[in-house]
Amino acid sequence: MWDGRRVRGIKLKFGWGGRSDPEREAEVEPEDVPSGAEASLIGGARWRLTELGLDGLGERVRVVWNRRMRSTAGRALWPEALIELNPALQEIGRGEVERTLLHELAHLVAFERAGRRRISPHGKEWQRACAELGIPGETASHRLELPSRTLRRKWAYLCPHCLVQVERVRRMRGAMACWSCCRRYNGGGYDERFRFVEKSLE
Repeated sequence: MWDGRRVRGIKLKFGWGGRSDPEREAEVEPEDVPSGAEASLIGGARWRLTELGLDGLGERVRVVWNRRMRSTAGRALWPEALIELNPALQEIGRGEVERTLLHELAHLVAFERAGRRRISPHGKEWQRACAELGIPGETASHRLELPSRTLRRKWAYLCPHCLVQVERVRRMRGAMACWSCCRRYNGGGYDERFRFVEKSLE
C-alpha cells in the first residue's frame, strides 16, 4: 500500500523479525523503561553498527522490551532507529534474544542505507545486512513457541483498478492507494485513480 502523503517518513512497524502478521501488532506502543539488559543490548547494537561504518545510526539506535507483544518476537521502526523485543524471548534463551536483535538490526541497516529508495523488507539489502551482522541465511519468519492471537479485521479496502482487497483491523487514515498499481502505471507515485475504496466488514 502506498500513502500518498509520505515521501520520506517511512515508518516500519513490522511484525518482521517478530515474523508475524504485520497487522496484528502494528499499533502497539513500546513501554520504554530502560533497564540494565536493554543498555547491554543497545551497547552491542551500537558496536556492530560502528563496525559497519554506520556511526550515525549507532548514535540513534534504541532497544526496548515491549511487554504488550505476544506472537511477535520483535520489530524495527525506521527512521526512529527503534528495536522492540518481546520479553518472552528471555525465557527461551540469550541466543534467541541475540538472534532476534540482529534480525531487527538488519532491517535498520538496510533501510538506513537505502535512504529514500524503496526496498523490500526482506529483500537482498536486508539479506546482505544479515550476512554482515553474522546471521547469513536468516529467514523472514520465526518458529518460536510464542502465543498467537487473532484480531478480527473490521475494514476492507478495494482497489478500483486491479480489484485487490486489503483487510485491516484498524481503519486507514488519509488517502491510500494500491501500491502495485501506482508502481506499475505511475512510477510508484500516488495516483488518485488507484485510491482504495473503503467498506466495513461489520
